[in-house]
Amino acid sequence: MKRLISIAISLIILAIIYTKIDFPGLIQVFKNCDGWWMAISLGMVVPLTLFTAWRLQQLMPTGSQLGLGEANRLILAASVLNMVLPSKMGDIAKAYFMKQRGHLDGTLSLSLVVFEKACDLLSLLLWCVFGLLLYPHKDALFWAMTVGVVLGLVTGLFLLSSRKFAHLFFLVVQKFAPKKLHSKLEKLQMSWGEMHEYFWRDKNQLLKITGTSIFIWFLHLLQIWFFILALKAWTPFLANLALSPLAILAGLLPLTFAGIGTRDAALIIFYKPYFDAPTAAALGLLCTSRYVLPAIGGLPFLGQYLATVRDLQQQPRRFR
Repeated sequence: MKRLISIAISLIILAIIYTKIDFPGLIQVFKNCDGWWMAISLGMVVPLTLFTAWRLQQLMPTGSQLGLGEANRLILAASVLNMVLPSKMGDIAKAYFMKQRGHLDGTLSLSLVVFEKACDLLSLLLWCVFGLLLYPHKDALFWAMTVGVVLGLVTGLFLLSSRKFAHLFFLVVQKFAPKKLHSKLEKLQMSWGEMHEYFWRDKNQLLKITGTSIFIWFLHLLQIWFFILALKAWTPFLANLALSPLAILAGLLPLTFAGIGTRDAALIIFYKPYFDAPTAAALGLLCTSRYVLPAIGGLPFLGQYLATVRDLQQQPRRFR
């Protein structure tokens, strides 16, 4: 039901956007696009998936049997599930699958995925802070967003680096969270603690994973800049480092289906100083392709993942 509501919200937002903009102008933007830049920008899905799979390999304990090919299949199949299932169920299934294939403890496999997602979010926030600090057109709204993003980055870094801070954070969150979320928060806190113990004992691995995550998100933001070039528009690269993460963060709000709608609206608003609404709407469609293309690539591997999800739903206690 929640997924149907999010799809409905996405469709409503898109309907509002497309009735407000020059729709024939949107079609014309794609007709006039640069074919070479379009191919390069869309093709970046391949190295991004490979680097993400390689990072997943590095997250695994020494001696695990997770090869690069299998890591790629995990990433792609999880992309399918994240498109169609609520609450990032694809990542949870990925953790369960690593437990089954990599012979990991259930909480350790979940902690690996938690750390992977934390690195992704903090890397995105890091590039966003870097771009916002250098962004020249900051009004009161942008200053407020800069402060909010900096606070989010600092909080995330403390959660990753300090077990005491993480323990206090989870206590406060559980105190104010609805009772139905308490069990999930307790499991997350347990996985977070195991993640601390696992990664901080090998600082070289921690540094490698962190550096790889920052580089992966640089490539993500570079891809969006390449989309802009493909549409024969222009935005300074440093400005793109500030604006594109804000649009991605808007898409992470749990309101719409795969961020569609909120991300598109954010792109139109944030990129207004650089190009018109039809071009921004075209950029929104290309940004959506960043999620759709890996999901299409994961369809051949979906069968084994659906079996994993059914197993997880029928026997939740096994994931411990």
